Amino acid sequence: MALVFSKFLTADDIERGLCIPGCSLGPLPFEEGQSMNMHVHDGNGQEWIFSCTIKRNESMGHFLSVGWNKFVRERDLRVDERNQSMGHFLSVGWNKFVRERDLRVDDKVTIHEEAMKNQATGTCIKVEVKRKIRLFGEDVWAAV
Repeated sequence: MALVFSKFLTADDIERGLCIPGCSLGPLPFEEGQSMNMHVHDGNGQEWIFSCTIKRNESMGHFLSVGWNKFVRERDLRVDERNQSMGHFLSVGWNKFVRERDLRVDDKVTIHEEAMKNQATGTCIKVEVKRKIRLFGEDVWAAV
């Protein structure tokens, strides 16, 4: 399993789109203004389709916008406000994902690739979300 990206969620990640540092993903397979669908699978095996578009603005430079609010809402994901100054980043507009997963402050999202099962060739992209829970005075990360 190859880690693609991991971070604690910010308010902007929840409300506007996932912010990913541009250096985290390497070269993107398409140009500014073009779009593509990213097929992502969660821990339950559910497939999510995040629509990705590369955009640019003065304060952020190039960023990737991916629709995922449904996942965030359903997972009840939360924001970690400690991680808000990212510099150049890719913004993953994941509003549908956010709403369906109910993402919240302090939730942690990890995106990684893994080999296809059942002897299929290639890889699939997995998304994993964890929430910190205080249990008997200890911090425990539980899957959301």
